[in-house]
Amino acid sequence: MAQTPTSKTATISQRQARFGATAGLYTIVVIAILALVNWLAQMPRFNKTFDTTANKRFTLSEETQKIIKGLPGDATIIYFDTKDGFSGAQAMLDRYKNLSTKVHIQYVDAQKQRTLASSYGVRSATAFVELNGRREEAKQLTEESITGAFLKVLKGVRTVCVVSGSGEHSLDQTEGGGLSVYKTLLSRDNYDTKPLTLIDKTAVPSNCNVVVVAGPQSDYTANEVSALKTYIEGGGRALFLLDPPIDFGREHIAENTGLTDLLASWGVTADKDLVLEQNPMGQLFGMGPEIPLVSSYDSQPIVNDLKDHITGFPVARSLEVKNGDKTTVSKLFSTSDAAVAAVHLTGKSVSMDAPDNKKGPFVLGAAGTYNTGKPNDPGRFVVIGNSGFLTNAMITFQGNRDLALNAVNWLSSDEDLISIRPKDPEDRRMNANQSQMSTFAYTDLIAIPLIIIIGGIAVYWKRR
Repeated sequence: MAQTPTSKTATISQRQARFGATAGLYTIVVIAILALVNWLAQMPRFNKTFDTTANKRFTLSEETQKIIKGLPGDATIIYFDTKDGFSGAQAMLDRYKNLSTKVHIQYVDAQKQRTLASSYGVRSATAFVELNGRREEAKQLTEESITGAFLKVLKGVRTVCVVSGSGEHSLDQTEGGGLSVYKTLLSRDNYDTKPLTLIDKTAVPSNCNVVVVAGPQSDYTANEVSALKTYIEGGGRALFLLDPPIDFGREHIAENTGLTDLLASWGVTADKDLVLEQNPMGQLFGMGPEIPLVSSYDSQPIVNDLKDHITGFPVARSLEVKNGDKTTVSKLFSTSDAAVAAVHLTGKSVSMDAPDNKKGPFVLGAAGTYNTGKPNDPGRFVVIGNSGFLTNAMITFQGNRDLALNAVNWLSSDEDLISIRPKDPEDRRMNANQSQMSTFAYTDLIAIPLIIIIGGIAVYWKRR
């Protein structure tokens, strides 16, 4: 039976009513969901952010997360500025607040609360960290400064003493062979650094939390070796970086028998060889066989976070590792089995094809503890058959920076600081020449708009 115009109109009206009711219901549901999400976003436990940048520029580093999540009590970050400046600091400070409910943020208008600002010695916009009755200033509104302030109130300043006097790398040298970059990185982890001369001392100063022996070129005297021996066996901590004893023309590095014999007595024998490796990955970085690359790490706190990273060691020697009478020694990392070790280190050059070369893999790094008889105060030492990875020319290569800092963290019993540090923001700019710019201009300004117009005309014509 055919529908009359009146019944058709009624049916259409009913459908429109149903569609309208459904659309209204969906609208109410969507508004309710948005209201719920907005309400949850205001609650601290649901306040989450997502960093989609390639280098995680807006995410606090793993190091900072470890420190903040492990706070022993409530901490307050007090930020002094004018009211108009609070919004500029909020994004950074909220990242700390969102890590732990123990972190509280306090904003102080330095103009309106002059007395309070004066009591803190405030002269410009700055932040202070307060914890357990201690207070430290973060001089800049950066992660390094704020986290550094947390470290100061938690641990105080620790001192890293770098031995000098026998041709070691210098802390203040800014050229490729210096340690000025390493000095800066240590300061960010709240380590003070200073040179140490042992030749005129009978003992390592008591204020040295960690001693670094960074590639001596001359032999240490018996007095220096004795001071280091007493230091470690009394509960001290030291990082030994020993290059191979080569004699190539003007480049001469002494065997340093007294120091290597001391390390051998603890279970780490530094072989008299030069490790070479023709690594395809090294060729991609423009490196020759004298810079072996390492991607194989053992299980130890210093290297546990380096599993997916490469480290490079220019002019390195191999190590043999075993436990001693009072020491427990473990491997840190090794080369691949493609590496060889040249044993003739005099003349003009070495060859990877020499018949008496040793075959890899080779251990390049080891860490050990010395039993002092005091359970809570063992000596600790790290030995690496290379010092060049620590220099300004190499420390920024892949995982070298993290290895260098992690070693000091472990030696000073700051295991909570061992992590992969935040990388510098990537420079993602695209460089184009004039021809490429012209191509982009014609494509973006002419070709693409023209295609859109032609497509629109075609669709319009088809519909007609």
